[in-house]
Amino acid sequence: QTLLTIPHPDFGNHNGGTLAFGPDDYLYWSTGDGGGGGDPGNNAQDLSELLGKILRLDVDSASPYAIPSSNPFFNDPTPSVREEIWAYGLRNPWKFSFDSQTGDLYLGDVGQGRREEINFQPAASTGGENYGWRVMEGSLCFNPASGCDQSGKVLPIAEYDHSVGCSVTGGYVYRGSLF
Repeated sequence: QTLLTIPHPDFGNHNGGTLAFGPDDYLYWSTGDGGGGGDPGNNAQDLSELLGKILRLDVDSASPYAIPSSNPFFNDPTPSVREEIWAYGLRNPWKFSFDSQTGDLYLGDVGQGRREEINFQPAASTGGENYGWRVMEGSLCFNPASGCDQSGKVLPIAEYDHSVGCSVTGGYVYRGSLF
C-alpha cells in the first residue's frame, strides 16, 4: 500500500533512503532535499515541504497513516506546516539507524562538496531538530558561504572532508571488540 507520495518536480536525485520503525513503534522515513546543487528550492528548511526531512508516521492507527500527536509540528498554527515532519535541514540522508540499546538515532547525511556528516538525535528527543542544510554543510556555512546564522541548528557529531572519503551512507552502532 502506498503511504505517501512526495513529488520531485524539478530534479530526480536526492531521494533520501531509509524507512525504519523506531523504539516508539512509529515509522521513520528519511527524505532527500529534492536534488539540484545547493537545494535551489530551499526544501530542507521549508516546513511546508516533506523534502530534506525525517518524517514520523503512525501506520497502525489509520489507513494509510496517522500523524502522532507528539510530533513537534502537530499543533503548529501555520496551515502550510507539514505535521509529518520529525526533523529537518537534511540534504540526502541515505541511511539512519536506531541504537538497539539506547534508542538514540544516528543519521548519515551526504554533503554538497566540502563535508560529509553524521548527525545524532538522543532517544529522549521530542523532535524538531534542524540539522542545518542548506544554511550549513556540516559545521561550515554554505548559504551564505560565511557569516551564516547557526542559531537553532544541530551540528553533526562527526564530519569529514573529501580528502578522507566521499559520500557518507550511515550504518549501525557497534559495541563489539573485533573492530
